[in-house]
Amino acid sequence: MAPAAPVVVPPKLQEFVEAVYPAQARSAGLEARVRLRLRIDARGNVTEAEVMEPVGHGFDEAAREAALRFRFEPARRDGAVKPSRLVYTYEFRLPRETPPPPEASASGQELASGAEELGPIEISVQGETEAERRRQSAEAVRVVETERLQRETADMGEALARTEGVGVRRAGGLGSRTRFSLAGFSDEQIRFFIDGIPLELAGFGPGLANVPVNLVERVELYQGVVPIRFGTDALGGAVQLVTDRAVYGTGAAASYELGSFDTHRLTASVRHFQAPIGLLVRANGFFDDARNDYPVDVEVADAQGRLGPARVHRFHDAYRAVGAGVEAGFVERPWARRLLLRVFGGGYDKELQHNVTMDVPYGDVTTGETSGGATLRFEQTYFERLSVDTVAGYTWRQTRFTDMGDCAYDWFGRCVQKLPQPGEIESRAVERYVDQHTGFARLNLGWNLSALHSLRLAIAPTIVGRAGEDRRLRARQEPDPLEGERNLFSLVSGLEYELDALDGRLENIAFLKDYVQLARAENLLPDGTFGQLDRDTHGVGVGNSTRFRFSRELYAKASYEWATRLPRPDEVFGDGILINENLGLNPETSHNLNLGLELESWRTSAGDFRANVTGFGRLADQLIVLIGRESFFTYQNVFAARSLGVAAAAGWTSPGQYLVLDGNVTWQDFRNVSNQGTFGSFEGQRIPNRPYLQAYGSARFQLKGLMRPDDELSLTWHSRYVHTFFRAWEGLGQKDLKQVVPSQLLHSLGLTYVIRNAPTTLSWTIDVQNLTDAPAFDFFGVQRPGRSLFAKLTVDLGG
Repeated sequence: MAPAAPVVVPPKLQEFVEAVYPAQARSAGLEARVRLRLRIDARGNVTEAEVMEPVGHGFDEAAREAALRFRFEPARRDGAVKPSRLVYTYEFRLPRETPPPPEASASGQELASGAEELGPIEISVQGETEAERRRQSAEAVRVVETERLQRETADMGEALARTEGVGVRRAGGLGSRTRFSLAGFSDEQIRFFIDGIPLELAGFGPGLANVPVNLVERVELYQGVVPIRFGTDALGGAVQLVTDRAVYGTGAAASYELGSFDTHRLTASVRHFQAPIGLLVRANGFFDDARNDYPVDVEVADAQGRLGPARVHRFHDAYRAVGAGVEAGFVERPWARRLLLRVFGGGYDKELQHNVTMDVPYGDVTTGETSGGATLRFEQTYFERLSVDTVAGYTWRQTRFTDMGDCAYDWFGRCVQKLPQPGEIESRAVERYVDQHTGFARLNLGWNLSALHSLRLAIAPTIVGRAGEDRRLRARQEPDPLEGERNLFSLVSGLEYELDALDGRLENIAFLKDYVQLARAENLLPDGTFGQLDRDTHGVGVGNSTRFRFSRELYAKASYEWATRLPRPDEVFGDGILINENLGLNPETSHNLNLGLELESWRTSAGDFRANVTGFGRLADQLIVLIGRESFFTYQNVFAARSLGVAAAAGWTSPGQYLVLDGNVTWQDFRNVSNQGTFGSFEGQRIPNRPYLQAYGSARFQLKGLMRPDDELSLTWHSRYVHTFFRAWEGLGQKDLKQVVPSQLLHSLGLTYVIRNAPTTLSWTIDVQNLTDAPAFDFFGVQRPGRSLFAKLTVDLGG
């Protein structure tokens, strides 16, 4: 859903400082105009003044020295003070016999005394944010800004599920396995990134839905057509999480959330910038803990062994995660726009309550992960036309899975039977550890041929080495399939050409991609020895994205990509936990098409209106799908699939911004179109376990200036509807006995109060989720939590 247009108030000059006119320039009768790029912090101080076009003769140094002593009223975004950037032209003019009248700044304020002697001052505020630039580009992208979401108790999964074309389904509460879908395709076909780095290599826990919202500034959702800068082979799109990009000043932020099922979530971040030398140090961290002991409806056996309905509490579903990162380096230096080293570490532990279909409870099965690594990022522009943006890194990740319990449990958490040997899932004890070492790099080069033409080149190599052990197998001196070494090398390259024409109304991006993957694996043979299994894969891709602007508010987009996706390490080798290996997987290919029309913030006397509609089509071959088999999953090729769909959204903000209404609907028809292979008998049927109709709506009532001028009180209602869908192939079983996930309509209600006292912002929220306590289910019919209460406190010490 296109969010309400933010209210941006530019910085206003309050204290002007007259520059010293260079003596030699004055004697020579020289005048000049010096263009400066100013960085202004949330207190209104100028932290940096960069000369954009040097003019010499001492003018540059004089203008910069004066500008660094300017004082501004800080910029504001939706009432909150924000750091800002603007272009300021300082004009040096020799005195005239008749001085010109005083000029006014772009903010409408008269300049301080002395300005008339130096001539007019021109201020050009860069009001368009990076999110707005992405949204209005030719790329097939939706942008979700998290400033308001950071005050709510919704996690990343719930927040993104409110966006048209997006589905987020979970096998339980916080920390559970998540299934993410985007315009027809799901996790397997989508790549996830955080600041351009693959999410699984960044140390943020198990999956996108569990990344803390308060550490993310915005989310970019690329549907089916992925820019080459990601250096990836995504088939169905990409999701990019962008963390706080602010580097100037000193600031800190923290949030704490407390909720039902003994849930605790904490985030914290801090930043310090030493302006004279450009040194930046910042750090962030998070801690999550939840028992997830919410009630569920199951069938239990009575004394005679007859099954009957019962409501019980989950007793073995706790989750705990922790992570931290420290980043240090230099920014905005003559030799580097950014040179930053980040070191991180983290991990999580998760209890597993039941099997895939939630009909067998577990009491001792656990899984977890520990990871650590470092990245080095470098950005710079040469000759004002050649830009370099590169990042390289290394990540170590160890996943673990243990199943060594000697009891069979019932849904009440009681040990009802001693097992003949340890192990609840496989009837044998399992203690698996899998180590993965990954080295990666992303090199992006950009060349601005002219104001209208640009070329970009992307090169992204990745090397993955994996080995593991099942300690229980080794203790019994049995062959261990995890012992074999597995290595995967991938190289994704891309070339992109961008054209801007018709005075900015037309933007077109054409691109080529090349994919190479070399897999080397030692496969356990029936005789207990290891045999070498090698596979080399090559693919290509081509695509084009176009945006045409009819007016400032209305524009259309069209995009197409012939895409290839190479199997990931977890798909080929398994994850050593719940996903089995499949060394015979083939790459996927797909024709992806998007057509969209967007109306952005059409402002009228009746309020602000916004709307968009996007139609999409996908024709995929060798589609890779995660298939559940008893207690485990396996990735398999569904030989061909077709997806057609439409997603539409609309919103309205009342005059005075007292009421904000938003809503969206998504329909998609995802079917198997192959009559060959494992699923050939299901030709023409919908791919199972995927919703095809869902909708979302919200209403927010807000009042400002209750106790202080910038305070805000808001009451927000959220509703989400998911239509019934089949858990298995719709052709299986009798009509009245087919396995389905029933329709569901869920509501939540949140009350938020924000206190703004520059540069500090404080907010608290009370949120009731699943307000009506409606039965909620996700994939394979796993029950989600019922009514629950959460409270959240956030504090932002801007700087």
